[in-house]
Amino acid sequence: MAKESTSATDEQTTSTASQAATKAAAQPADSQTDTAAKDQAKAKVDPRDQQIADLKQQLDQKDDQMLRAQAEVVNMQNRFKKEQASTIKYDGQALAKDVLPVLDNLERALATQADDAAAQQLKKGVEMVYGHLQDALKKHAITEVPAAGEKFDPNIHQAVQTVPASDEHPADTVVQVLQKGYLFKDRTLRPAMVVVAQ
Repeated sequence: MAKESTSATDEQTTSTASQAATKAAAQPADSQTDTAAKDQAKAKVDPRDQQIADLKQQLDQKDDQMLRAQAEVVNMQNRFKKEQASTIKYDGQALAKDVLPVLDNLERALATQADDAAAQQLKKGVEMVYGHLQDALKKHAITEVPAAGEKFDPNIHQAVQTVPASDEHPADTVVQVLQKGYLFKDRTLRPAMVVVAQ
């Protein structure tokens, strides 16, 4: 009798322990399920909200692209205007450069000695052509570079020879002009070839 009572008690204890273990095992599973459900709820986004977010992002990208394109167009227009203004301002520069050797040759012709009447008449005609050519160049803002006795300026002068400085010619001054230089508006058309005191 005592044996039956002991075994019944053992069965009860085992049954209680097994229920407790089942409860304990079941409880974390429930909490894990709750956490997973919450994560799923968070992860589960309304497709319309996602579509709106995507469209907003695309719109922002398109706005950025449009602004960049507009800025590029404005930059191109500004560049074109500057180039056009420069072309208009310096129009005729190539022609003027090509005319300068003609002017040099006329000056050489005028520097020769004319002894007889025929040579003097010819020289007079060359002087007239030279005068007309100079007037035409001045009308188009082509002027001679100031050189003899001036301070040497590498922007408008080209030193081809140097001589020792003296009282008459201080250092860095132009002593002699070998070939005249010319300016076209504010641009050097041809620098003057000069001898400079050092």
